[in-house]
This record gives sequence, structure tokens and C-alpha cells, in this order.
Amino acid sequence: MMMLETKEIKKSYGNRLNRTEVLKGIDLDIEKGEFVSIMGASGSGKTTLLNVLSSIDRVSSGHIFIEGEDITTMKDKRLADFRKNDLGFIFQQYNLLDTLTVKENILLPLSIRDMKKSEVERQFEIVATELGIFDLSDKYPNEISGGQQQRTSAARAFIHQPKIIFADEPTGALDSKSASSLLMKLKQINTNSHSTIMMVTHDATAASYSSRVVFLKDGIVYSTLRKGERSQEDFFKEIMNTQSVLGGVSVES
Repeated sequence: MMMLETKEIKKSYGNRLNRTEVLKGIDLDIEKGEFVSIMGASGSGKTTLLNVLSSIDRVSSGHIFIEGEDITTMKDKRLADFRKNDLGFIFQQYNLLDTLTVKENILLPLSIRDMKKSEVERQFEIVATELGIFDLSDKYPNEISGGQQQRTSAARAFIHQPKIIFADEPTGALDSKSASSLLMKLKQINTNSHSTIMMVTHDATAASYSSRVVFLKDGIVYSTLRKGERSQEDFFKEIMNTQSVLGGVSVES
């Protein structure tokens, strides 16, 4: 089943006299349960692509379908509701509320839903345990590590069982050990819950945890790599080879 489809999406900034075309007609399909990474050199359009796919920004032209619904034609209120109910977000900066505990931060997306307390508790236990932070429930963000904060952010993104998770450089502020831990947890949730994840990253190590990597160059899809039956190490090497052709190589986690 197709989770996300794009048809000739374009995005430009500026006015008629001074216009910059960032996305130049992108067609992209992501199946339900896929873990897809978007890569490309600085200025290739990967962050802009994530922003329009996640409805943070509007396309200039083209169409984006999420489970068959065209989000490019939605009115603002409907789009805001769709974003709250059907999408999950993990950002490089954790965006946690310092005055709330780990558990309270994670449960924020459920606060707008009419759910039984027992179901809320069950959802929390499943996600927090999967991400290895259940024991931190009563801690505050300033009492836990950066890696634990990012896993809290990830749990908040997953708690309401969204149709798709958008992750923007989720390991960018983490050390290599914390990054590996987060990526392993994301991969586990992707496998166990068949969650659909789209991650923008500049890091080949991070991308090697996904099942497919889409490379952008100058606002268009340059190439695609699928992991298939390859080992993660072999997939990483192929990602590095493609990335070296495009520029912007990084092996940091």
C-alpha cells in the first residue's frame, strides 16, 4: 500500500523578478512501513522537500498524497488537524517543554484526543519501553542526556500512531553512541510496528539504517539506492560512494 505519493512537486521562493526554484518537479513514492532517507549536498533541496511533504510549507505546484488524501488542496484548518492527528515529527533540536516530565512531554499529542486513561497508559508503556525511556517517566528534560531527550522526542512523535513520521536530521545534535542508539530504536519500531519513516540526513551512517535512500541534486531526484539483502556495512559503502559523487560527504553520527 502506498503511504505517500508526489506528482511533479515544485517549490520556488522570491518574487517574479527574483525567483529561486528549489524543487524542480519531484515524483516520489513511499510505501507503508518503509524507512526512507533523503540525502543530498547542501542546497540540494532536501530540507525544503521534507517541509512541503510534512505540510510545514506549501508547494508552488504539484500534488502530495498521504494515504490517498491530497494535502496540497486542504484548507488551513483541515491541514492543521491532519498535521496534529496523522503526522509525527522528530527535529534535530528536541523541542521538549522544560516544565513537563518525560511522560507528560510524550503524551502531549494524546491530550487533544478523547481516549480512556487505560488506553493512554498502554500506549505510553509500549512506546516508552520500545525506546528505552520508560524508567525516565518522572524525570524532567534537564535531568536526562541529549540522547534520552531525543528518544523522548521520538516517543512523542510515535505515541499517537501517525500515518508517517518525518525526521529532520534527528542525530545531528547527538554523539555517535547516542545517535546509534536512537537509529537502532527507530529501526526497531519501523520493523515491529510497520511505521513509515522519512528521514532527512547528511550522514551516511544514519542513512544506512533505512531501507532506501533517495539522493537529491539541484532540486531533482538524482538516484535511489535500496538496501535489499545487503548488510548494513555494504549499504553504507554504497551510500558513501554515491554521496562522494554528489559532494557533501559525512561519516559523523
